[in-house]
Amino acid sequence: MLPNLRLLRQERDISQAKLGDAVGLTQQSINQYENHSVEPDIGTLIRLADFFGTSVDFLVGHTEIRRPVENTQPYDLNAREGMLITRYRLLTESQKSCVDTVAETLLDS
Repeated sequence: MLPNLRLLRQERDISQAKLGDAVGLTQQSINQYENHSVEPDIGTLIRLADFFGTSVDFLVGHTEIRRPVENTQPYDLNAREGMLITRYRLLTESQKSCVDTVAETLLDS
């Protein structure tokens, strides 16, 4: 069963039949995923998550985070670098823009 499938479908105001058509399933399959203990295969989960722009984890109720997982680059940060990133994330967009400008200026000199 997909606890968040109905929520996402209703937010988009799309019927079970239209969702099924969009992802290559029947209305009956969508109904079973929403209302019964029927679980789709991984390929179906991925198609549904892609359609709604969310993650498989959100569809199955494993997380409350709706956005899909973003690709990240691993960085080996020391404590000071980690602190700077933490502080940067607390800034407003305007403040971040100022920091970006200062960093660019320092790198260009």
